[in-house]
Amino acid sequence: MHPFRRGGRRPVRQLLSLLIAGSLVSGCSQTMAQPQAEGTGHGGIAGGAPQPPKDPPRAADVALAAGASRQGGGVVAAGAADASYNYGPTVMVENGRTRIWWCSQYSSAPPPGDDILYAEGPSADGPFTGPGGGAPPAVLSGAPGNFDGMHTCDPSVLRVGGTYFMYYTGAAGDHALGNAIGMATSPDGIHWTRSNGGKPILGASHDVHRANVYGAGQPSVVFLDGWYYLMFTDTTGRAAGWNGAGQFVVRAHDPAFREGVEALGEKGFEPTATTAAPRTRSVVDAFSVDLEWVGALSAFAIAHETAEGTTITFWDRDFTMQPYKPVVIPGAWKEGPGLVRRPDGHAPTSVSDPCDLVSLDVVRATEIGPTGAPTGLKHFGLDVKGAGGCSTPSRSMATFDGVAMPSPDRMIDLYRRGERIRIDRRSVAAVLAGELVDRPLPQVPEAPVKTRLRSGATIVHAYGRGYGIVLDGQLYGLPDTTIVPLNGSGVQEIDPQQWDGAARGLPLGG
Repeated sequence: MHPFRRGGRRPVRQLLSLLIAGSLVSGCSQTMAQPQAEGTGHGGIAGGAPQPPKDPPRAADVALAAGASRQGGGVVAAGAADASYNYGPTVMVENGRTRIWWCSQYSSAPPPGDDILYAEGPSADGPFTGPGGGAPPAVLSGAPGNFDGMHTCDPSVLRVGGTYFMYYTGAAGDHALGNAIGMATSPDGIHWTRSNGGKPILGASHDVHRANVYGAGQPSVVFLDGWYYLMFTDTTGRAAGWNGAGQFVVRAHDPAFREGVEALGEKGFEPTATTAAPRTRSVVDAFSVDLEWVGALSAFAIAHETAEGTTITFWDRDFTMQPYKPVVIPGAWKEGPGLVRRPDGHAPTSVSDPCDLVSLDVVRATEIGPTGAPTGLKHFGLDVKGAGGCSTPSRSMATFDGVAMPSPDRMIDLYRRGERIRIDRRSVAAVLAGELVDRPLPQVPEAPVKTRLRSGATIVHAYGRGYGIVLDGQLYGLPDTTIVPLNGSGVQEIDPQQWDGAARGLPLGG
């Protein structure tokens, strides 16, 4: 939806020793199917895990060597015949396929208003079809009587663990400052359930009322180091431009942004009691942008449209400086781009040159359709070199964070914040990793195996804390319970005090 368009308790040590020995009798708890997003806490993702080292001081505005731009052969995705517009995509590369969700409208998907469609294909060049090869289905439509009663649009989709999170713009009617951001969860990216009781997770701040009455929307979300970073438009934000353009950022360990929210302001990220706190800093003067984290560059990349095409603007981890000069992906456009990203919102790793080369690819609308709305989704991209992703230990950590690859003994090695974790089952690694590559990458720095996640290892759950797994005496946080059946595991309920007293390992979900 565009701003200018309608549209009896055991002691902790005893518990851990029993887990390590494998002698606990475990069974699946009734809470095991519940994603962390709907619990009162977010497991080990947020709590107590060591944080990555800060990058050393770095130069600003470094020029990257940009290769020749590329473009797909034509329209890669569209709705069925009555879908007169197609725009605002989010694109995910996952386990050998490319998945795309975007904004359109079907007369067969009531109520009349924007719908979110879904398709999948072999690459960003398509062709994209619905599951099984048919027409792309509408997977989220308006819910009459709610804030999103007429329109659902502008999806941004992540997968953390086995849970998919969709952030989207919702509206009950025409703008009038009514646009807000909602969230839904899914086990497969196709069947969605609204979260937060069907209420928005973020609305307009109402700092300033301008002629542009769009409100808040156009979310883009990245999961990094246990934080969900949400970038969005708010035409009422204090730091927005005269026309409402601007992009604001909040972050939280809670994917629904109900608690522990920090907002990006003039002094960096600061705690705020509400997602509606004044918007005092915009990071780019634009509408309809997309965000990703580029590990090899140790930087966020923001894709936004300018006269030349899609401009990629870079910010460091804290949004305090811009380490690289912008690069431009040229070509026709009519609506904001969707970056081709990993499930966690990171840029895919180059298997040929992971330390130095980064591929930047987008799918964007390129023409105006018969209803006056953007359509013609096409793929564009280019490569940049000179990343220096292995130039320092901290840069190497960022480059390979979340990447899993085959180990010499037919298991899978997951690299997480400089540690190597060996996993027995490939299916488990695929859930916990941001990306699973098919062959070992020789550029990965040597690192001893920190621990091993064995088949059948017991998973623990503590009310208000979440789920975790004890490996070599340390409690590693899990994002959800997806690996329970995949790993042949059971779930053991423990007391929150036992959870809090345990030695803490890394969160395995990010």
